[in-house]
Amino acid sequence: MYELFDETAAGVLLAVNPGESIRQVAQHLHTPYETIRQAVNRLEDAGYLADDDGLFLTDEHVRERTLTLLATSAGVSPPSIEEAYVLPQFGDLPFAFARIDAVYVWTQGGYQVGRDPDDYPLFLAVREQDVEAWQVFFQRFGLPTAFERQPRDALDGPLQIVLDPRSELRPDHVEGYPVVSRNETIDFMHEHYAMFQSALAMLDRMYDDLDLDVAYREDERGRM
Repeated sequence: MYELFDETAAGVLLAVNPGESIRQVAQHLHTPYETIRQAVNRLEDAGYLADDDGLFLTDEHVRERTLTLLATSAGVSPPSIEEAYVLPQFGDLPFAFARIDAVYVWTQGGYQVGRDPDDYPLFLAVREQDVEAWQVFFQRFGLPTAFERQPRDALDGPLQIVLDPRSELRPDHVEGYPVVSRNETIDFMHEHYAMFQSALAMLDRMYDDLDLDVAYREDERGRM
């Protein structure tokens, strides 16, 4: 019984959208396909999931109960940085990674600014009408939210969620991550050119339709 509700199974129940495939759920959770497939099989056998040209929860109440269980466990073991990147998938509301995190997503993990793990903001674009719901959601996991990055000495832990409210939100998707548009991300990188020069050059190489004309030397590359 208890083996059924391991961390992976809980993630599947929270991340699956009606009609999605196992591969899509694996992308949401950034977890190997085979690991998710095994969890899905267990949940199907137990009657929590059904596969009818895509995965469906057999009882929507299971999602809220699983979220409550996960939030309770966060009171004992706070989310790690890696887990914080997955948590928004469980919020059941649209969002998109923004600013520094959008750079990471659009470079497909190839560029990551060196951030202090003891002072780590996560940047999310959300709809204006969802701000309060997101604040309540992250509060359940003990994660503070703000509209601007807060100083480390104002926080109880290393993680903070910086919300960027938008009147509308139309995320792109890159390898399972919802993210603000590439153009917006490039504009942000140009605004902070010294920090993201090498990332701009990386994008220029990755996407054939770009012509950013970025001068770049390997020894100028940001820390990974």
